Amino acid sequence: MPSLSETHDVFNQTPVFADVNLIACNRPLLDALKANGDPADKTLVAFGQAWGSGERLEYGRLANENPPKLRTHDSRGYRIDAVEFHPAYHALMRASMADGLHASTWDDTGTNDPGRRGHMARAARLYTTSQVESGHVCPMTMTHASVGALAASPGRLDEWLPRILSREYDPRFIPFWEKSSVTLGMGMTEKQGGSDVRANTTQAKPLARDEYALTGHKWFMSAPMCDAFLVLAQAPGGLTCFLVPRFRPDGRVNALHLQRLKDKLGNRSNASSEVEFERAFAWRIGEEGRGVRTIITMVQLTRLDCAVSSAGLVRMGLALAYHHAQHRSAFQRRLIEQPAMRTVLADLALESEAMTALALRLARSFDRAGTDEQEATFARLVTPAAKFGICKAAPRLLYEAMECMGGNGYVEESPLPRLYREAPVNAIWEGSGNVIALDVLRAENREPEAAASVLQSLMADVEGLPGATDAARDTVLSLQSGEAEARARFIADRLYTLFATAALRRFAPPEIAEAYALTRLNSPARMIGANDLGFAAKPLLDRVFVPI
Repeated sequence: MPSLSETHDVFNQTPVFADVNLIACNRPLLDALKANGDPADKTLVAFGQAWGSGERLEYGRLANENPPKLRTHDSRGYRIDAVEFHPAYHALMRASMADGLHASTWDDTGTNDPGRRGHMARAARLYTTSQVESGHVCPMTMTHASVGALAASPGRLDEWLPRILSREYDPRFIPFWEKSSVTLGMGMTEKQGGSDVRANTTQAKPLARDEYALTGHKWFMSAPMCDAFLVLAQAPGGLTCFLVPRFRPDGRVNALHLQRLKDKLGNRSNASSEVEFERAFAWRIGEEGRGVRTIITMVQLTRLDCAVSSAGLVRMGLALAYHHAQHRSAFQRRLIEQPAMRTVLADLALESEAMTALALRLARSFDRAGTDEQEATFARLVTPAAKFGICKAAPRLLYEAMECMGGNGYVEESPLPRLYREAPVNAIWEGSGNVIALDVLRAENREPEAAASVLQSLMADVEGLPGATDAARDTVLSLQSGEAEARARFIADRLYTLFATAALRRFAPPEIAEAYALTRLNSPARMIGANDLGFAAKPLLDRVFVPI
């Protein structure tokens, strides 16, 4: 169409990516849901339409271009330690809570019910929401996971769960018992310890029953406007888990003094803070000295969300690159018709399919863990491996998607720079690479017989695929060797690739699983676009977008 300027016409520009059904157009996701016994229904398809709307996508842009602000004091000089957010952030929070992203797996089941809890259905929604805006997903993830830790103190859980389950969004800065709904955050790491939470120095002094006063600090405390936080501190009996509310039981603001908000690479719509506790009121969760064990269920759930969310980021990067290639022409041909670009996009699609398939398969294991010990072991072993593989690959793959769009993908008017900046946080949060790789080894060492059964099943699942059997055998030998710790990253990465191969074999066309095994297991993986995908290239591209 003609431009406002008379110097030239504007043409050969890609249409805005908006008003797309992010569920209905995603064949790999639809196939994974169906194969796992939970096909997309009308509600999920409507969810995909809502989150692919231009309005939601615009909320994502605005929330990140207008980051939160810290107000330590009110106009009269009283300390309030409040964080203010842009209206777009609140709109996203309201939509996600209405959809139950923060609590749906706990609906109508009770926390001790061993039956299905809808982890896979929630994962499909989280995967989709993360494509639009990931920052606000942080309080969704932590609120959802907090129930796992609160279960160690049933009385406290009974008090908080009804408000956690609420589908309303209540951002008011008032005591939790006056609110219709709540969100919960987490503060684990300290300046001197980082991932080594046993080195925490924050002290917890007993007051009465399960009430304590906390004095110390947290170097990272995410989503500081939540209504309460699960933290670790040193009680007389050792490292212990506590629930620290924003307001004391007498209605006064609790002594959580926010020192500053972190100036982060990405995740800018979400506030992360440094905090000091000055005899802050807290309730003990679980027994003294069992803080890590109390919090581990929460960490397992947040790690699942990290993997699912990163898979969603990669999916959106692929979607944007594919959309661009369909509409942009160069050298008298559309980009999608050019062999070199088709190879790059197909290779990106292969990685995205593998991530999607494994993320959904892992979520299904959480659904079945209560009644199937094999699935419970699968969840414990594969969660850190999936987080390691998916989250570490996301920045590299999003860069490749950005390059597909050239300069138009590099500028801030494109969503890709935001996706690229967002990608590293999931690889770092809840355990960076070495920590996660070592956790894979610990999971195997804690229950070697159960892990051996899962690995044996894995070998059966990948049998016959190029290089898969040898890769599985070599990985098992590495796990059992005396140098397993030194090779922890190799083992974690190889387990991720093997389990992704097995998931693709179940959920994707045979030629796609074979291409993944051939290029990721049978021979060293080359850069994106340099792998020979053979007959799999066309079906991979055909599956990126399903015509609606």
